[in-house]
Amino acid sequence: MRKYTPKDNVQAKSYYSDRFWVAPRVPREAVEEGTHFDRVVATLRSQIKLSYVEVGQLVIHIDANENFAVIKKLKEECGYAQCSEQSAVDYLAQDGEFELFYQFLNINEAKRVRVVCRIKKGEAIESIVPLYKSANFAEREMYDMFGIKVNNHPYLKRIIMPDDWEGHPLLKTYPLQGDEFAAWYEVDKIFGKEYREIIGPENRDPASIDRYDTKRFSRVGYEVPFGADISQGEVAKEIEYSKTLLVDYKTKSKQLDERK
Repeated sequence: MRKYTPKDNVQAKSYYSDRFWVAPRVPREAVEEGTHFDRVVATLRSQIKLSYVEVGQLVIHIDANENFAVIKKLKEECGYAQCSEQSAVDYLAQDGEFELFYQFLNINEAKRVRVVCRIKKGEAIESIVPLYKSANFAEREMYDMFGIKVNNHPYLKRIIMPDDWEGHPLLKTYPLQGDEFAAWYEVDKIFGKEYREIIGPENRDPASIDRYDTKRFSRVGYEVPFGADISQGEVAKEIEYSKTLLVDYKTKSKQLDERK
């Protein structure tokens, strides 16, 4: 039984402070009458909860239960033939919901539409793979990273993480460097749990550098044998430059004089 660690928004505990600059909210503009976006809104009028223009693209908020019907109209009646992106945002701690978004492109009009809807934890969303084949991998990634189930998906399984992985890495309750399961996953999988004390947990800190590590880092000017103990100090060595490949620019070169 592995140790349980509380995961209440663990990413926000020690990584955010006021010293980071917070970008101001992008202004929202009203949809102008007679424009392409106005015609799109008119087509979907009864199914839209909120609509506005943001950074030159139309954003529409809909009910999650009507995602397939709305997106089908966008494709067949409004000309949005390409689904370029689909994913989710974790607002569980703040609102108790996921925010799902779809990004569509009308190639003929060079216009973009973002469809936004919300679902609660444990709820599922209808697959749009029958409309856009590109949504296949995007919906699998959303399931893998957030744990959001997609109804009627042709092959809903993990796409990035291993099939037996525990947890969903893009949830805000998932530690940035992984939990206990992540720390021992490869050790248990490759060697077995009996080797935990011998090998130790995985180091998932990308910024961690041990200056005494002589196995993974080159030591130019301080070369030592592989795996040598340098904890008591190092001896500087003069850097030797190849006479055929490299030029020591610290000394005067005959080749440079000839070129001048």
